[in-house]
Amino acid sequence: MTRDKGLAFRLALVATLSLAGCAAVGPNFKPPAPPTVPGYAGGSDKTPTLAAVTTDARAAGPWWRALGSPALDAVMDRALAHNQTVAASVATLEKARAQAERERATLGPAAAANATFQRERINTSAFGFAGFPSPTISLFNIGPSVSYDLDLVGGGRRRVESLRAKAEAEGFRADAAYLALTGNVALQAARIAALRFQIETIEGVAKDDRQSIYILAKAEAVGGDSPSAGLGGKLQLQQDLALLPPLAQQLAMARHALALLVGESPGQWSPPDFTVDDFKPPATIPVALPSALVRSRPDIQAAEADLHADTAAIGVQTARLYPDIRLVAGFSQEGVTPGSLFGFGASAYNFGPQISAPLFDGGAIRADRRAAQAQARISLARYQLTVITAFVQVSDVLSALAQDEERLATLGRAEATARASLDAARAAYGLGGAPLAAVVTADRTWRRASLARVEAVGQRLQDIIALYGATATDWRKP
Repeated sequence: MTRDKGLAFRLALVATLSLAGCAAVGPNFKPPAPPTVPGYAGGSDKTPTLAAVTTDARAAGPWWRALGSPALDAVMDRALAHNQTVAASVATLEKARAQAERERATLGPAAAANATFQRERINTSAFGFAGFPSPTISLFNIGPSVSYDLDLVGGGRRRVESLRAKAEAEGFRADAAYLALTGNVALQAARIAALRFQIETIEGVAKDDRQSIYILAKAEAVGGDSPSAGLGGKLQLQQDLALLPPLAQQLAMARHALALLVGESPGQWSPPDFTVDDFKPPATIPVALPSALVRSRPDIQAAEADLHADTAAIGVQTARLYPDIRLVAGFSQEGVTPGSLFGFGASAYNFGPQISAPLFDGGAIRADRRAAQAQARISLARYQLTVITAFVQVSDVLSALAQDEERLATLGRAEATARASLDAARAAYGLGGAPLAAVVTADRTWRRASLARVEAVGQRLQDIIALYGATATDWRKP
């Protein structure tokens, strides 16, 4: 290479690097401003006492550990390892990252080694040699080539930006899949515990019904009570027994659902027999402020990443309106025989820009750009809807927990009153001031009040789990 050619090459290299640093066309993405909403409660909503508002609700490790159930911890580990929905989300994330990496690779220089062989017929008459035969010769070509897209207006960089944002969105969707999985596993475990508690309570009520029927039958035999008291007891027993089949069916469905979540069929795996006592939720649960929630809930973060990707796509379409310049260089050895490839006269090279620019397309490129702008507005609306939906979800769960607290307090008082009434009826019966049927009725009332409280305990546990999921607490292992 001569001195002049070397200087020209260095100048071209400097110009290339300078152009590559130019700003990309299209709008630069700016994350939406966090909401200014101070809280979740509406004008008449009540806030549960266990909710502690904080700037970040994420725990320092898996959120379900706060429920204090080793059996749940074991099932959760199994689900995280074998759930098929999560496996699909992870694979989708890997695919999106690979696509972004591939697009990034296209921005750099591309080098290739070329080798060709072809047979070509020489038409001698075309050169004015009429009557001469037209021989067929072999052509050999071998050599490297290099190309580099200057990406003057940043269309390639915007494509990479868009694909990276899409990969980021898939990452957040994978987080959302994990969070949904852990929440559903804990929820089904809590349902199993609550349903078993209800079934055990009703079985206890039915056992007392049978005992009451026996006592009333003995009292009737000695003339102490009318036959109608015994008939009423038998009717109550059948009504109590009728409550068991629906609960048993719900328990079976909860077991089957939990098997699905851990990636097994019901015939392959059965969940533990969870009990309500297995769960010991904390006295307070951290609840993120709305401005912090948008930075911690993966579904909101995924919607923001989608908006970022579609914003960058506007730049991709805008770049198509400008010329595209690519630097190409190649060196080759050409000959009619393999032996002639490496002779001095067989060398050839090329170096220079390749320029392509739109001349007339009937407005197709501008239409694509308008479509990209519209898609970005769609993503913005979806992002805002996702944020509002998240706030509503948290509001619903907080309201439900507040009602759970009031209901448990009321049912606790009702159970205590029913128990006092039963004690009074037993005392009166012992003194001969009340019939045995009154004792039986008071006992049944107390059992019913106890069953209602049991149902409320199970519902509160499920609402606590829903609150953890709604406030995007951490699912990762420490």
